[in-house]
Amino acid sequence: MQKKSSASKIKLNNFDALFGMNETMTEAGDVRYVQISELHSFKNHPFAVRDDRRMQELIASIKENGVLIPGVARIRPEGGYEIIAGHSRKYACEQAGIAVMPMFIRNVSDDDAVVLMVDSNIQREDILPSEKAMAYKMKYDAIKHQGKKGDSLKAMEEASGENGKTIQRYIRLAKLIPPLLHRVDVRQIGFIPGVKLAELSNKNQESLESYLQSAGRVKITLRNAENIVLLGKGGSLTGELLDSVLKAENEASVDGKITLESEFLGAFFPKTCTKQEILDVIRNLLTEWKKETEGGDGE
Repeated sequence: MQKKSSASKIKLNNFDALFGMNETMTEAGDVRYVQISELHSFKNHPFAVRDDRRMQELIASIKENGVLIPGVARIRPEGGYEIIAGHSRKYACEQAGIAVMPMFIRNVSDDDAVVLMVDSNIQREDILPSEKAMAYKMKYDAIKHQGKKGDSLKAMEEASGENGKTIQRYIRLAKLIPPLLHRVDVRQIGFIPGVKLAELSNKNQESLESYLQSAGRVKITLRNAENIVLLGKGGSLTGELLDSVLKAENEASVDGKITLESEFLGAFFPKTCTKQEILDVIRNLLTEWKKETEGGDGE
């Protein structure tokens, strides 16, 4: 029996499912085979093209089957085409040695292009917090520019399936300077504390980043993020001020054992509970609390 290639494992959704388009929208554009050299990245494109396992599978699929789902682009005034959707497929074509790529050519405004670009990428599973933050900010601004400010969050919620409050948090997160955004991406700063720190002025954010570079591994919880923001409202953040918040709390972090009195535990657990059952409940509760206060992106 012939062994199936890895390309056969890739599930390719239909065009509508991938890009949120209906038949009327796709019919409005012509499919053309465009030279890869004529395709240019979307201006300020927030989503990275990653050469990972999925990309290698996509390259294998394109080598075997060609590009099954056309990208979307629009004509650039200065020549060539601006990619709205299809940056990863373009990269895969380049790696596969394919010189042309099928594209739906759309005649859309700048704002409509932004909305379409975001909607065609936002459902990806591998999106970093910084990418989602910048994408939601771009879409929100585009919708506002179209005069739909009152409906913008509702429209974004419906398009992405994401809670409106979470979308607002991502938009606020986009105000972080790039180095601090990177710390959120690599989980050195939790999502919720990052959103809070975005309230700082750029100057104070730069001071915080400089402090973190010199201080080494320092944990920023939601509580001390709130304290940092309060200090920042009073003026410039200094190393001494940041020390007063961050070092004090980090030095007071858990070290060794904490003993809970049986009388205290008895108020929450029946006498029939074993020690291990009590520890399991406490561990699960603390895990959920940590996700909510430091690393989560939910409510």
